[in-house]
Amino acid sequence: MNKEKECRQHLKGEGFVHLYYGNGKGKTTAAMGLALRAAGCGLQVYIAQFVKGMKYSELNSLLKLKDNITVKQYGRGCFIRRQATEKDVQAAQKGLAEVKDIIASEKYDVVILDEITIAEFFKLISVQDILEIIAAKPKHVELVLTGRKADVKIIDAADLVTEMVEIKHYYTKGIEARTGIEK
Repeated sequence: MNKEKECRQHLKGEGFVHLYYGNGKGKTTAAMGLALRAAGCGLQVYIAQFVKGMKYSELNSLLKLKDNITVKQYGRGCFIRRQATEKDVQAAQKGLAEVKDIIASEKYDVVILDEITIAEFFKLISVQDILEIIAAKPKHVELVLTGRKADVKIIDAADLVTEMVEIKHYYTKGIEARTGIEK
């Protein structure tokens, strides 16, 4: 049995819901690592980045894997440093509608909703929206959610929950995000 067929065979069972959240570094990085692993196995991956609209270094790498990984951003820059606007809400709502259709299409084996819990925290989408996505997920689809904050209802609905906790970070010493490492 070839590797891609073997990977797909494993996913024909049950796909799970992963949640990577917390104030520590590594949530998106963990999700991207899972995407890389899945693509290496021939699986189809869709990455929806909520809130984010800037060009991050991982996008350059993921573009090289475009036969297996599709990425779309549903943000307008990074509003975390400013107040969310109605246009931010509209971008997130558009993303939410597209993601629901994408998951329902069953075209993708792995769907990553990067920063979706932060979109909920800033009221761009609701907890109920996220719970509906989880409930409607086709059985074999692996669903990954990331973001700093996570409502207890989302934590309860997930199958795998990893909280990234910041113990120490050089950012507190004034080190800005570095290209290729944090952005």
